[in-house]
Amino acid sequence: MPVAPRRRPLFGPFIRIGLLLAIGAGIAALALLGDLANMLHNGEDRALAMERAKRRALWTAGQSLPGTPDLSKLSERLATAGMALGQPMVVRIFKREFELEIWMRRGTRYELFATYPICRFSGRLGPKLRQGDRQAPEGFYTVSTRQLNPNSRWHRSFNLGFPNVYDRAHGRTGSFLMVHGGCSSVGCYAMTNAVIDEIWQLVTAALSGGQRRIQVQAFPFRMTDENMAAEHENPQAPFWRTLKEGHDLFLSSGTPPRVSVCDGAYVFRAGAVPALATAGPIGACAKPSAKAALKSTRSASR
Repeated sequence: MPVAPRRRPLFGPFIRIGLLLAIGAGIAALALLGDLANMLHNGEDRALAMERAKRRALWTAGQSLPGTPDLSKLSERLATAGMALGQPMVVRIFKREFELEIWMRRGTRYELFATYPICRFSGRLGPKLRQGDRQAPEGFYTVSTRQLNPNSRWHRSFNLGFPNVYDRAHGRTGSFLMVHGGCSSVGCYAMTNAVIDEIWQLVTAALSGGQRRIQVQAFPFRMTDENMAAEHENPQAPFWRTLKEGHDLFLSSGTPPRVSVCDGAYVFRAGAVPALATAGPIGACAKPSAKAALKSTRSASR
C-alpha cells in the first residue's frame, strides 16, 4: 500500500520567521538594557536620571518646580532688587544643580537677579562634542536678536550659538541648541513655558534696550574649588579648569569677561561695563598685521 506523502505544515515558515524575529527582538532588548546600564554606570548619571524623572513628573502634573520665583510679581521683584527691564544682563547655567541664573547690571557691577530651575537637559556632565550625542553645550556663548524664536515648537526659544569659535576649533559639531520652554530636551535646556516667558521678557528687553549680545556662561556644576578637586580625574577636567577662569573673573570683577579664542583655548580678560553692552560675538584672537609682525621682528633683532 503506497505511503501518502508527508504534508508540511502550512504555517511552518511563518512560525520559524516569528521565532527568529522574537529572538532578534530579545537580543535588541538586552543590548538596550546594556546601553542603559552603561549610561548609568556611576552615581553621577544615576543622580541626574533620578532628578530628571522627578522634575518631569512635577511638570506633567502641572506643578511648578521647586525654586521657581513668583512669576506673577516680576515688576515687584525687579524694584526690590533695584533693577529694571532693559538693563544689560548675563545668563549662567549650572547642569548638576539644574539651575539657570539671570544677572543684571546695577550701577557698575552685575548682580544676581533670579535663579530658575531647569526642567530638563539631556546627556551627562561634559561639553557637546558631535551632532547626535544628545549633550547640552558647556562654554561661553552670546545671544543676539537674530537668535530669538518667539514661535518655537517649544513655546519660545533662543539659540545659544553652538558651535562657537572654540567648538569649531576642536571639531565639535551640532546645531539648534536652545534654551526653550517645555520639559523635553535633545541637547537643549528646557525651562517650562511659564519660566521661559519671564526669561524671554528679560532677554528681549535687554536687547531692545541697547545690549547687542547677551553672554551665556554654561558650566557643568558650581565651579567651587571643592567640586573641581572632586573631578580632577575626569577627562574633561582640563576644559573645566579653563571655564573656571572665566567663571571666577566674572565674580571677582562684577562684569562679564571679554572672551576670545587663541590657539584653540579660551582667553578671558576683565570687561568694562559700557563697552560690553555693545560687544560683538566671541571671536578668534586677532592676528597681527604684516606691518606689525615686521616691526616686532626688527625690535627683537636689535
